[in-house]
Amino acid sequence: MPRATTVECPGCPPLRALTFDTLGLIKVIESREIQGGPKVVDRWGQPDSTKSVNAVSLIHRQSNPLLAVARKDGQIEVLSPVTGVSLATISNANDLDLQSQENNVIGLHLFAKQNLELESRAYNLLTCTGKGSASIRSIEVPDSATGSSSIDSSKTWNVCNSGNVLCCKVDKNEKFALFGGKGVEVNIWDLDNCTKIWNAKSPPKNSLDIFTPTWFTSVSYLSKDDHRKFVAGTNNHQVRLYDISAQRRPVLSIDFRETPIKVLAEDIDGNTIYLGNGSGDMASVDIRTGKMLGCFTGKCSGSIRSIVRHPELPVVASCGLDGYLRLWDTKTRQLLSSVFLKQHILHVLFDSNFIVEDTPKGADSLPIKEETIKEITDGEEIEATPLKRKKSSRNKENVIDGSKKKRAKESEEHKKSKGNDEHEKTASRDKGSKSTSKKKNKSSKYEIPDEGL
Repeated sequence: MPRATTVECPGCPPLRALTFDTLGLIKVIESREIQGGPKVVDRWGQPDSTKSVNAVSLIHRQSNPLLAVARKDGQIEVLSPVTGVSLATISNANDLDLQSQENNVIGLHLFAKQNLELESRAYNLLTCTGKGSASIRSIEVPDSATGSSSIDSSKTWNVCNSGNVLCCKVDKNEKFALFGGKGVEVNIWDLDNCTKIWNAKSPPKNSLDIFTPTWFTSVSYLSKDDHRKFVAGTNNHQVRLYDISAQRRPVLSIDFRETPIKVLAEDIDGNTIYLGNGSGDMASVDIRTGKMLGCFTGKCSGSIRSIVRHPELPVVASCGLDGYLRLWDTKTRQLLSSVFLKQHILHVLFDSNFIVEDTPKGADSLPIKEETIKEITDGEEIEATPLKRKKSSRNKENVIDGSKKKRAKESEEHKKSKGNDEHEKTASRDKGSKSTSKKKNKSSKYEIPDEGL
């Protein structure tokens, strides 16, 4: 029988997260109390295995945020991350071979910068398939949820000649894109000109003259402001650091456990990365020195597929095939809270604009504390409450004297009673002696001597 241990979770701060699973469902998780655990407050969509979510992209902003979701059936849906209303649907049935799962959309990025050339609400969308077909198109999102949109495919190119693309990442400035996969070395493309600016070189053979085949599973930029440094995870349980300004081969290589690296995520400090593998192990690494800072306590029972760092709070979220969404503390690496979502979770995103509603004006959040403070400050208006006082020294002396007199009186009574008892005993002894002498005299009067007989 497997052993099960319970872990006490201190709770997580107020936050909002969106999860995406293999059945195409989008679940909204909110945590509104500091000590309370997160809960599922809403669910969007209907369960359908053909609509499994392959890639997601979110525009973080207070006004008109957008969420793009690439599904297994080849459709890309643009919806509101606040209400879940579908705003536009893009079908790539003409461009993709739906019979092949290797040619599904694996890379998706919705540009935050709006297309100013068009008067309507038009946004640029980057997509990349497993065969390496990348495209940037303009999507016109209507104001109302009509379910249709106009598409203007502007740029299309191929990022690889052979192999399968498994990971894609766009930098913060949205000018460069990073691609890698099985049989595809990591390479960087200029999105404005659609040209390749850098391509990695395979590591040399090892001491046994064995060449390790190329197999990248995840990529991430190390710093949001610098596109020259990035990290990549491989199927051979390695994490590699690249610097395109230094060389084409990895600057640093780290081995982590014995299972493939499935996901990488960068921290906001630009020096720490979070990694998860296929056996459920999760750790943080200082990429400057290559030393592991520590593992996250709380073993996950399935492969980790997504790790996201909160942009403001010291919280990192992870999810995977065990169906749990876990929230961790970035400093202590302790488990804050977890939610069981029943399906295999593939992606998770944080809503950075989530704000907890304040308490109403008429309600007092802490009435007891306010009353106590008022009692302390307003001393003139409050009547003094009766208190238990200690007895004075006079009372103590009177009590002591009374107790002494009582003890003396008891001792005198005890002596008198003792004397009376002794007198009675002596009297009884004298009386007893007299009675015995009388008996002796009486017996001698009637006694007959032997000689007179």
